[in-house]
Order: sequence, then structure tokens, then C-alpha cells
Amino acid sequence: MLEPRRNQYLKAMGLTLWQRRVSVEVGQVDDIPNAGNEAQLAEPATDMLKTDHIEETEHVREVTANEQPDWQALQQSVKGCKACGLRAGCRQTVFGVGDPQADLLVIGEAPGADEDRQGEPFVGRAGQLLNGMLLAMGYKREAVFIANIVKCRPPDNRDPKPEEALHCEPHLLRQIELIKPKVILAVGRIAAQNLLKSDIAVGKLRGRIHSFGQAAIPLVVTYHPAYLLRSPEQKGKAWQDLQLALSVLREDSV
Repeated sequence: MLEPRRNQYLKAMGLTLWQRRVSVEVGQVDDIPNAGNEAQLAEPATDMLKTDHIEETEHVREVTANEQPDWQALQQSVKGCKACGLRAGCRQTVFGVGDPQADLLVIGEAPGADEDRQGEPFVGRAGQLLNGMLLAMGYKREAVFIANIVKCRPPDNRDPKPEEALHCEPHLLRQIELIKPKVILAVGRIAAQNLLKSDIAVGKLRGRIHSFGQAAIPLVVTYHPAYLLRSPEQKGKAWQDLQLALSVLREDSV
């Protein structure tokens, strides 16, 4: 990704921008931060911004002929699902959006009012921030797949109940099976705790690589964009999480 453009995305996330300074001796390079916010990123930030070799993905891969019927059948199954009471209270199901063969699968909690109106996950301000986070990683929105723990909006945007998430789990597991992602990024408490079957707080789940399912898919936990909008001081930690996910993607591509 071009440096000015990447810096623009990182600035939108509220992160310190780092500038490269060439020292007097040939071959020696120092990375120094701009003034302000140095403590937020601390030492890990030096490596976090070195993502030049990761370019934005322009091409969105097509589902193969063998997978397409299964994908379409799953979409219809989600659309017609009435396993819990959520479907009766929402306008439409929110299946997910993006590349159905994406290397990176982003999973949030549940559709909100904007998502229910548009039929697409992560729209509005939180969606715009998520887009910026993905772009900072080197991915356009359409090059990843974005889904939620539940496919229908809970009333008044409340958290989905455990039984509602359980009813919707087969749909999500089938999505994961068909997508075959190299990394899952769980954003927010509801997503992380449901995927990992844990009640541990996000702050303690983030910062390490978990393993999901029988396929042992690497899973990284980070804060929900809506939380980051309320607590911008946590954006530095979120960027660390994104870099952790990127490190797994890099290793897999070698």
C-alpha cells in the first residue's frame, strides 16, 4: 500500500504516525514517532506499521461451481430460518458480505438498526471504522468476508441471548466451513465469547492466537469498532491485534 494512503487510514484510526529517518551512516535507518501519543503504541508500533508488502486486494474471487450451490442453499436457509424469535422482529436477515473464499473472516455480534435496513453487516459509523481498520491491514472490505454471530437484529439492538446465538450457530459454522478462512478476527465480546465458548473478558482474550474448531483455524480477538468509537484510547491495542492477525496471514502465505 502506498505510504501516504496507509498513513491516512492509520490517522483515521487515531494512531500515532511514524516517520522513517535515514541516519548519517549509509544503511542505518531509525524509526521515530511524531510528537504525542507515544505511550499508546509503545515498542510494538515500530513493527506494526511495516506493512508495505501487503497490498490492497483488488480482485474478489468467485465461488467455484461446486461450492456455489451449497453457498446459495445456505443463503436461502438463513433467509427462511425461524428457529428463534428474532426473525419476527426484524426486517430482513443479514447473511454477510464479501469474498466467500476470503483468507480473513471478520465476525461481529449481531445486526443493528442500520444493518437491518440495508441487509449488510457493519454499516454506519462502526462499519466505517471497520473499513478503515481493514484498509490499514491492506484489505478492502470486499476482499474479506464479514458476518455476525446471529443473522437477525435483536430488539432495541440488545445483545443476542445465548439461546439465540446457539440457534444461529449452525449457519455460522457452515459459513466458516465453506469459506475456509486462514484467520478469523472476532470483534467484540459477544463474538469472542461465543466462538471460544468462554466468559473471559475481551481484554484478556486479545493479544494471542486462539484455535477455532476441528480445523484449528487461527482466531484473533479484538475490540468492537463501536467500542473503539467510545474509547479511542484503545485503538492502539486494536492495531496490535490486527497486526497479530496479519502475522498469521503472512506465515501462511510463505
